[in-house]
Amino acid sequence: MNADPREIRSRQSDVSAEEWRTRIDLAAAYRLVALFKWDDLVFTHITARVPGVHDEFLINPYGLMFEEITASSLVKVDTAGNRVDDSPFPVNPAGFTIHSAVHSARHDAQCVLHTHTLNGVAVSAQKAGVLPLSQQSIFVLSNLSYHDYEGVALRDDEKPRLVKDLGRNDFLMLRNHGLLTLGATVADAFLNMYLFETVCNIQIRAMAGGSELVHVDPRIISTAQQQAKEVTKGVGGGALTWPGLLRRLDRADPSYRT
Repeated sequence: MNADPREIRSRQSDVSAEEWRTRIDLAAAYRLVALFKWDDLVFTHITARVPGVHDEFLINPYGLMFEEITASSLVKVDTAGNRVDDSPFPVNPAGFTIHSAVHSARHDAQCVLHTHTLNGVAVSAQKAGVLPLSQQSIFVLSNLSYHDYEGVALRDDEKPRLVKDLGRNDFLMLRNHGLLTLGATVADAFLNMYLFETVCNIQIRAMAGGSELVHVDPRIISTAQQQAKEVTKGVGGGALTWPGLLRRLDRADPSYRT
């Protein structure tokens, strides 16, 4: 990396209004991941499609901490992870292997979010995976896939297996690795990760208590998606929570918008 994030010029005048809005939302997602302490130094990723362009995506500049990322510092790449703008920052190839596979297969997903949190990785290493222990877990379990660990994600030949394992679900547990969520918007992908991380935190704490655990009835899990629509008034949890999350960031440090 050969650029100071404080000296990145604004790209607002270089891109469409739709792309700038996406850049702000994606930069906000990076800042929120840092705020919620889900970041792993510089080693995980959130990507978003460039609006109106089928094969271009925005990703973090490799080497910036998540609390440093701004709308203008995000790097635009193609499906192979090659930069298509004049960003001075590189891109982590391991990160984009996973994200490019998901974006190429799931055109309904604008955003893909991946974490390496302690509790997320801990549950990913448990043979039973996510257990039905909480109200939050029913929304994950009704929409969850698993993908076995194949080493650091550098090989293109892993992509078909990852895509097959993901299927049409929006939550993917990467065994021995971490968590991944998809969303039709950046807000939806973030809220999905909030649920996923919460589920893993609850599970680790419940199991650490040492007493017998009560599982949610599978019949309740089968109705989770309908319950989610009802509780979010049909607009989705992302749309309900995102404005407040942005206000939280703006109160603390609005520089992600630059």
